[in-house]
Formats: sequence, structure tokens, C-alpha cells
Amino acid sequence: MTLQERDKQHLWHPLKQHQTHPDSLGIVKAKGCILTDENGNEYIDAISSWYTCMFGHCNDFITNKVYKQMQTLDQIMFSDFTHEPAVALSEELIKILPKNQNRIFFNDNGSTAVEAGIKMALQYYFNKGEKRNTFVAFENGFHGDTFGAMSVSGLSVYNGPFEDFLMDIKRIPVPNENNNQEILTLLKQIVSENSIAGFIYEPLVQGAAGMKIHKAEDLDSVLQFFKNNDILTIADEVMTGFGKTGNNFASDEIATKPDIICLSKALTAGLVPMAITSCTEDIYNEFLSNDIAKGFFHCHTYSANPIACSAALASIELLQSDEIQKNIQRISKAHQDFSNQIANHVKVTEVRSKGVILAIDLKTNAGRYGTLRDQLLKSFMDKGVFLRPLGNTIYIQPPYVITEQQLQKVYTTIKEVLDTF
Repeated sequence: MTLQERDKQHLWHPLKQHQTHPDSLGIVKAKGCILTDENGNEYIDAISSWYTCMFGHCNDFITNKVYKQMQTLDQIMFSDFTHEPAVALSEELIKILPKNQNRIFFNDNGSTAVEAGIKMALQYYFNKGEKRNTFVAFENGFHGDTFGAMSVSGLSVYNGPFEDFLMDIKRIPVPNENNNQEILTLLKQIVSENSIAGFIYEPLVQGAAGMKIHKAEDLDSVLQFFKNNDILTIADEVMTGFGKTGNNFASDEIATKPDIICLSKALTAGLVPMAITSCTEDIYNEFLSNDIAKGFFHCHTYSANPIACSAALASIELLQSDEIQKNIQRISKAHQDFSNQIANHVKVTEVRSKGVILAIDLKTNAGRYGTLRDQLLKSFMDKGVFLRPLGNTIYIQPPYVITEQQLQKVYTTIKEVLDTF
């Protein structure tokens, strides 16, 4: 039996309706930007496997570092112990995070990084004797699938069956140069009528919403409002972090820095799961007390796993290398050039890019999961390119190590598919 046939016997895949889409392609090898299926077909991974493998699959530099760590210390509970990879990672992260960040808390994945950030904000005020129970979030934001993360997310396709069980969230439009004053007026009303614990946002790019991009100065006016009103801000950089927007973090471009930052995905270069919630020293200090109940009682079994920490350390080292920084600039420039070429295509309504992220909106009202999306996905795969459209939005977020030839094939494939569908 093939992998695809064996898969159907017991496996339940995420974000998939098995009744109408029973097949899952068997992948047997991944190296650099190339995925190889069980039939020997090759595909350029143009979305870095959900924005994780930003340095390419099975990167030798990273796997060698991890292999070395596996010979020394594999796993140790982090409640009572510490170890070199965790300490070193905290030191290296603090060097590149926004300057107000000073504490590192370990989680398992992006959703749990957000979950911890939400709980930090709630308990921060609780420890100060204030009961705050409401969050503010952008319309159409996405922050994960655990209950707190679902609550602050605004995409009902993910949340529908659970709406009655979610937290109280007040939603605001994403800022643009035309609605800033409207948003500030709305925020004044929200703050006057609710006990707001925090504002969570995807800085500069809303990923699952279709790679929607907003300007740093517009977002900054919103963040400054919360800062002036003593409300914590949580930047969800799970997707945007580690170079994707052109800087180490999207928050680097924004004058007002977040109090809490959520990180995952490219943190470990797609090799193993791990996430981090960082925060300011002020937040950390509110959890210090002779009363044990004021501590942060939130824990993951694999917190600060030494192997994952070693992968993250290698990832950060690569990110700061001249080669990767030049590659990020090269991809960004190529995206801009292709944007100019495709913008006037008869099937295209809008093209936008930021760093290594490029998004193309098509002239259709197709839903997130529907016939058009399936047709596009199949057409791209048939031509040897893995692109996974979000409804009517085709997006690219390639590994930093993608060659110019591979990148041009991605562009050519998009154009060929748009010419024929």
C-alpha cells in the first residue's frame, strides 16, 4: 500500500474535510526548498511549510547543531532545572528582540504562546488587585486554536462551533490612513465601558486573513492609545517573526513596542515544535511575591526542550548571517518586480508585498475553502510548486535559501495558472 492509502486507515488531518477530500499526498523527503513525494515528483515549497522552514528543509547547519545537542542532553523538566541551550537562547533572543523585552517564557506552539500571553495579561492586573476580563483585537485576526487564542481570533470559519464558550472580545477595524480617528473614537468608548486587560494584534501583516498588510504609523497610533491608558499590548509575531517582513521582527518598524510578544514557527526553523512568550521586566515583577498563588502557574511538559533550544540558537545564528540578510533583500526586491508585472493581470485585483511575503488577490468572491482554492492548489502542484491559497488570495513566503531560478519558476507558475483558470 502507498503512504496515501495507509494514511486513510487511521489519520485525522487538520483543516480538512475528509468526506470531500480524503487524499493526502505522501511526502518522503525534503531538502532545501524541494519536497519529494512517494512517486518521485518534486515540488518547490513556496510557503516554507506554513512559514516554518525559512532556512530550507533539513538545513545541514541546524541539523548538525541539533545532533550534537542530542548526544549531551535530550529532555529535562524546566520547572526545577535549567540548562545551557535555554540560557544561551534567552541571551541571544534578548539581543534581537525589541529593547523593552527582558523575560522569556517557553511554550509548545504558536497557539500556546498566545494562550500564555493572554493569561499573563489577565494575571498581571489580578496580581495588582484589578479585575480585567476583556480583550481588544482586530477584525479578521487569527491567533491560534486553543480557547484563549480562538477567542481573540476573528475568523469564524475556525471558531463557529465554539462561539458560545469564548472570552469577551471587542473588535476594531485594522487601521489605515483613512480610519485612524474613527478607531480612536471607538477605542475611547470601548475602554470607558469595559475592563480591558489587553490588546492583541498581528503587527503589519494579518496572515490567515489573506496576508493583509497595514502601515506601521497607523498601527502605532493604536498602540500609543493603549499605552496611554495603561492597557497591555500583545504582539503575535508567530508568523511575522524572524525576518519575514524584512526586519528581525515586525515590531521593529513600529515606534511603540509591545509589552508581550508571541513567537513560534521560524523560531526553530521548522525542525521541532517550540514557542516563546516574551515580556517586559515590569510584567514579570508583578508575579514576584511571597504568595505562591501570584506565580505564573502555566506549564508545558516540553518547556525549553534542549534539542528545540539548540535548533532555535542555530536559526538565530543563520538569521543574522550576511548571506541570509542578503537573501531576504534579494527576495523582497524580486517580489516587488513581480508585483509590478502581475498587478495589471486581468484576473488580479490587488498585489501587495512586505519583506519575503507576497500576496495576490484574485477577482472572485470564492470562500476560503472552495472549488477555486482546490483548483488553484492542484494546478500549482501539477506544475511542481506548492502554494496553498487562502480563498481568493495566492501568497508566497519562500525559504530564505530559495534560488533565483526556483523563485522565478514560482512566479512563472502563478502567471501560467492565472492565464488558464
